[in-house]
Amino acid sequence: MPSAHPRPLDLTDDSTAYAVHRIGRAAYAVEAELIGFDGIPALRESLADLRARPLNWIGALSGDGEITGFLAWGEEADAVHLDRLCVDPARFRRGIASLLLRHVLTDVLPHRTVTVTTGADNAPAVTLYERSGFTRGADFSPVPGLRMASFTHAPG
Repeated sequence: MPSAHPRPLDLTDDSTAYAVHRIGRAAYAVEAELIGFDGIPALRESLADLRARPLNWIGALSGDGEITGFLAWGEEADAVHLDRLCVDPARFRRGIASLLLRHVLTDVLPHRTVTVTTGADNAPAVTLYERSGFTRGADFSPVPGLRMASFTHAPG
């Protein structure tokens, strides 16, 4: 389990934005392989597009301050949608995604309904959300060849 506590990330800082962009592209490349679909929008997102997204960002940092993973979400009146949860592939299976998700659900958004979608064939992500108390909803196909799984986490 990571020793660092999650911290808000400021994407106006160049080094932070570059690290988030690099980690996101690497993590989504792994997901693309897992689900057999390389059309994930974040794979083609520019750094400027990433920075322009109206999201809240939180990151897990290593002992030396390096970003090892991040979670970003958008807020609406009735719910919160997790937009992305990415971990540097060199640090997979070290509890970083679980740490970030648990922190957001219990410390940042404990009284909000939280939704998320992921590739239905992304077994590590599906398992993470199920173990974290999310309820799986209906799968859907936004484009041919891609099946997405939807999840909801109710407060309390």
